[in-house]
Amino acid sequence: MELADLHRIAEEERAARKPVRILCCTSTGCRASDALTVKAALEKAVNDHGLHEKVQVVGVGCPGLCSHGPLVELGPGRGCYERVVPDQAAALVASCNGGPAPANRLDAAHPFFAGQRKIVRATAGFIDPERVEEYIAEGGYKALELALQQTPAEVVQTVIKCGLRGRGGAGYPTGLKWATVAKMPSGQKYVVCNGDEGDPGAFMDRAVMEDAPHQVIEGMAIAGHAVGANQGYIYVRAEYPLAVERLRKAITQAMKLGLLGMGILGTRFDFKVDVRIGAGAFVCGEETALISSLEGNRGIPRPRPPYPAESGLWGCPTLINNVETLATIPTIIWKGADWYAAIGTEKSKGTKIFSLTGKVVNAGLVEVPLGTTLRQVVEEMGGGVPGGGRVKAIQTGGPSGGCIPAEFLDTPIEYDTLAKLGSIMGSGGMIVMDETDNMPEVARFFMEFCADESCGKCIPCRVGTVQLHHLLTRIIEKKATKSDLTRMIQLCYMVRDTSLCGLGQSAPNPVLTTLRYFMAEYEALLMPEEFPSRNGHAKSIPLTVIP
Repeated sequence: MELADLHRIAEEERAARKPVRILCCTSTGCRASDALTVKAALEKAVNDHGLHEKVQVVGVGCPGLCSHGPLVELGPGRGCYERVVPDQAAALVASCNGGPAPANRLDAAHPFFAGQRKIVRATAGFIDPERVEEYIAEGGYKALELALQQTPAEVVQTVIKCGLRGRGGAGYPTGLKWATVAKMPSGQKYVVCNGDEGDPGAFMDRAVMEDAPHQVIEGMAIAGHAVGANQGYIYVRAEYPLAVERLRKAITQAMKLGLLGMGILGTRFDFKVDVRIGAGAFVCGEETALISSLEGNRGIPRPRPPYPAESGLWGCPTLINNVETLATIPTIIWKGADWYAAIGTEKSKGTKIFSLTGKVVNAGLVEVPLGTTLRQVVEEMGGGVPGGGRVKAIQTGGPSGGCIPAEFLDTPIEYDTLAKLGSIMGSGGMIVMDETDNMPEVARFFMEFCADESCGKCIPCRVGTVQLHHLLTRIIEKKATKSDLTRMIQLCYMVRDTSLCGLGQSAPNPVLTTLRYFMAEYEALLMPEEFPSRNGHAKSIPLTVIP
């Protein structure tokens, strides 16, 4: 494909669109609420009303308000409808021709959408993610075209200058990682997209892969050009079948159009992408464990250095970025580093997607500029706790993060501010808890998850997380004393400071933050230091011993 062909496809696609587009969400969340049946009913209603020349039903990605799905938007400017059922299809189609519309219309100024600024999710809910032509019509692959007109060093410098930090959790500067891989000696290099999203309550990357697969692929191709790689892999957990299906379809379409493969867009740049499916091990979100799994081995982490940028997949320099990071790249290349750097805060640039779940009215995906406060996301966009309840805490960062109490709701969401509170940004999970939630039980839930997901390679994580879970259970069952609590705190720091990888190093975070902010709940469950045994003599409560 030449550049003229790309522009021609965009023009033909825009010209072929019908005056009215009925946009029906067909992503995983809405599918769970029977969205595919709704879409079929809409298509039937269009034919029954004889409007097939005027009205087009399009299956689109997730608009974000998952708790109100299935969502159907009548465009342009005819409104968005929530919780649509198949029986409403005829009325919705008739309203496109002047008839009355159902009453379940969302307010155009709904607070869930009002505070968002969409960069990664700019096309979500507006185009069919399974048609490359729709992506091209919205400017898709223009950034790749522009990047291929620049030298690799110029592309890397743009990514450095924009201030983008990795959206997978650690927040490492993306440009520095790219520069490290780019400066490695020429030879075989790889680009790996980490789609092994495993945090409870997190589904940001899943949505991006489902709703904008070509955007992820375009970001990977730009990265390949920048660092000198000709092969990319997207590592997706097996629990995301729709994401896998759409990614594979997108790769096939891009190959047919010459947007992947040999001589991309008439240049000398070659780049291929393949999808690899993981078995759902949480530890494979860690980059060295992911590499081991990609190589066909057991997914366990290895000590660093060397880092993957120096010696990664099959011993070759490897660039690993998560889904959201790579999907941000096309817009940065197209609009420029200065444009992106003007969004967010001094140390946290751009936007971030959060999956807002838990005790909240409006659950779903929000993309906001970094620096937006927790209160704006949870109470304004999320609508607060159902039934007028009060927020007690917010868990950010999943099992690797911490519980932030309601007193800090006015905290700006930034990498550094969250770290000061004992939590992390993580990949973007945000679970809201109300006053009915018991914080020791919350800590035990996350510790059980970490103990189950530990790969077992290092003793601090393999044994320490199980011990912590046992101690938390003893506390909750009111069988522990203050000395047990002290030992649990000491164990938290030992696991954090001596574990091999990020799973063990961050596993104690939910425990430490709940202790920090909700110590009274733990103390209320403790027994006296000693209690009488059956024979009347005082006896200390022993710790559980793991053989």
